[in-house]
Amino acid sequence: MKPADHLADSDPSVLPSLHAFVHSPELDKPGYPQASPFKTGRAGRARAIADSMDLLSGDDVEEVHPRAATFDELSAFHTTRYLKELESAGRSGAATPAGLDMGFGTPDCPIFGAMYDYPALAAGATLTAARLVASGRYRSAFNPSGGFHHAAPERAAGFCFVNDIVLACMELASAGKRVLFLDLDVHHCDGVQDAFYRRSDVMTVSIHESGRSLFPGTGFETEIGEGPGEGYSVNVPLPVGTYDDAYLLAFRRVAVPLISAYDPDVIVVELGMDGLAGDPLAHLHLTNNAYADCMEALMRMGRPVVATGGGGYNPEHTARGWALMWSILCGRGSASDLSFGLGGVMLGTSEWHGGLRDRMLISDGGRRETVDSEVERVVSAVRRTVFPLHGLSPDE
Repeated sequence: MKPADHLADSDPSVLPSLHAFVHSPELDKPGYPQASPFKTGRAGRARAIADSMDLLSGDDVEEVHPRAATFDELSAFHTTRYLKELESAGRSGAATPAGLDMGFGTPDCPIFGAMYDYPALAAGATLTAARLVASGRYRSAFNPSGGFHHAAPERAAGFCFVNDIVLACMELASAGKRVLFLDLDVHHCDGVQDAFYRRSDVMTVSIHESGRSLFPGTGFETEIGEGPGEGYSVNVPLPVGTYDDAYLLAFRRVAVPLISAYDPDVIVVELGMDGLAGDPLAHLHLTNNAYADCMEALMRMGRPVVATGGGGYNPEHTARGWALMWSILCGRGSASDLSFGLGGVMLGTSEWHGGLRDRMLISDGGRRETVDSEVERVVSAVRRTVFPLHGLSPDE
C-alpha cells in the first residue's frame, strides 16, 4: 500500500492497465452523528461486496490506503481562517459565531468530533486517487468516500466540509492536465462549478435534478461560465421523475459530444447514487443501470478516470451501485458478464447474488410524457447555447 504523493506526466497514447481502489478502514468508522442521513459506512459496504465478488484481486487491481490531506493541501482551496474554525469546532464540540456563519451546526453540517479529521482523510483519498492516475501507471482510481462537491472556500453545506473534488481538479490542472469533471450526483455541484466558473482548464458537466425542486437551488442550463470560462460550465437540470432512458438521452446528447470535443487528459467523475428511485432526499426514478451505462461509455472514451462516491441516502442501494461502478472501472463488469441481480431498487432489497445491476424499473406512463418534454427542452437549450462555443453543431 503506497500513497502516490507526486504527479508525473503520462503518455496519453498509451493507457495503463492498473486500477486502484482507494480506501482505508479509518473511513468506515462512524463520523457524522448517527441521526445524520450521511452514512460513512457506505464505502466499506461497497468494498465488502466487491471483495465477495473477487473484484479486488488480480494483477491489474490494487487496494491503496490513503493518508489524510495536510492543512497546507487543504489550504490550496479553503482559507486558513475556515480550516482553523473547522478544527476548533471539532475539538470543542461547539462553533464560534464565525463558525456558525460558515455553515457549522446546521442539520446537514452538524458539529461532531471528527468534523475536521474525517473530511481531511476523505480529501486525502481523492488526492491519492488523482495522483495515482496522474502518475501514468493507473487507468482508473476510485475513492468511494469522496465527492464533497458543495463545500466552498469558507463555507460548509450539504454534508460537505472540505471540497475534495476541487482540490483534486486543481492539482491535476496545476500539473498541466486538461480536466473534465462529470458530476452524476443528483445534486448540482455548486462548489465545484463556482471554483472553476472563469476557467477553461477544468470543464464541469453536471447532470442533476433541477434546482427548482432540490438543494442547492442552482445548476440551471443558463449557467455556462464567465469570461475565459464561458462554455466550460455545463448544466443539465432534470425534472422530478426522470427515468433511465430520459437520463441516458441527456447524457448521450450533451455530455458525450462535449467530452469528445474538449478532449481531456483525465476525467474526474462523481458517482453519487442519490438519483436511484426511492432515495429519501431526491426525486429521480433511476436504476443503477443508468449509472452503469454512463460509466461504460466513459471508459470507452479511452481516458484515465478518477472516480469518487458522493450522495446516496439509501446506504444498501448506494453500496451496491458503487460496487457495480467499480466492476466497470476495473474492467470486470458489463451488461453481459454481470447479470441483473435478484434485488435492487425495484424490489426494495439490496441482494447482489447473480449480479449487481438492478432489474428494470417501469416508469409512470402518465408522468413520462411530461419528463420527456422537459428533458428535451433542457437538452436543446444546452446544445444551442454551449455547443457552438466548442465547434459543435447543436443540430447534429
